[in-house]
Amino acid sequence: MDEILSRINLTSSVVIDAIGVFWRFKVATIDGNDLTVSNIVIAIIIFIIGFRLSKRISRLIVKTIPTMADVSDNTRSAIESVAFYILLVVFIFTSLSIAQIPLNSFALLGGALAIGFGFGSQNIIKNFISGLILMVEQPIRVGDIITTDGTDGQVIKVGARSTHIRTYDNVDILIPNSTLLENNVVNWTLSDNDIRTRIKIGVSYGSDSRKVEALLKEVVNNNDKVLNSRPVMAYFEDFGDNSLNFEVQFWCYMSRPSLRREAESSIRHDIYEAFNKEGIEISFPQRDVHLYAKSPIEVKVKN
Repeated sequence: MDEILSRINLTSSVVIDAIGVFWRFKVATIDGNDLTVSNIVIAIIIFIIGFRLSKRISRLIVKTIPTMADVSDNTRSAIESVAFYILLVVFIFTSLSIAQIPLNSFALLGGALAIGFGFGSQNIIKNFISGLILMVEQPIRVGDIITTDGTDGQVIKVGARSTHIRTYDNVDILIPNSTLLENNVVNWTLSDNDIRTRIKIGVSYGSDSRKVEALLKEVVNNNDKVLNSRPVMAYFEDFGDNSLNFEVQFWCYMSRPSLRREAESSIRHDIYEAFNKEGIEISFPQRDVHLYAKSPIEVKVKN
């Protein structure tokens, strides 16, 4: 029994010694400082803890802001992102300092990886810098309704690499930040949420044009989705091939992406009902067909 215990003790001591040797194993020496496995492990542990703490602290900072000042959601999002990256950088330098890893130790890897890293990360850095520009200049903010590349949606979050947009169909789209800066983007709610939209309609020839124009104004003004603080304008646009063409312009409050389409649909219903009531015919394509023949066309009726 004593022999078994002695062997166990011998084996455990060998394992402990092996772990100790591995823990103190010298990976490199930089400027007289030994870079060991223990230094690397401690740095990684501190970095992981710091990463999680950075997220929690940045969120905590943002949560305390509304109690001190009236700050928009977009500003809070920008503050949270900036605070996260500042804290993350602080924790990185702290982990390196505690682990006794000199900064110039990364010069060994820098020479070998500089070219590959530069080409591989240029899009990431490009989108990251574009995200900082979006946060500072705020041409696109959280809650804005935008149109980009033919897609309408509401901005949910402006992140470091991409911007989160939610469409009418509740589909989430992640757009690289650089795309929003390099391409044309329509921001419907940048200055305010009041937007002007229009509806085109054609009536048959022979209709009273002034009555049609007055009726369009009346119908739109009576719709509860239209802003009464803005004037409603109706125009007799042109003489079309099959109709007298009119356009009515009005303003609505666009608090969500689908509100403009809802207002346009509601007003089209009202116009259709009002025209039917007044006997005004909404035009449709018509053609007069003329037949030219050298002799009368024979017509036969078969039973």
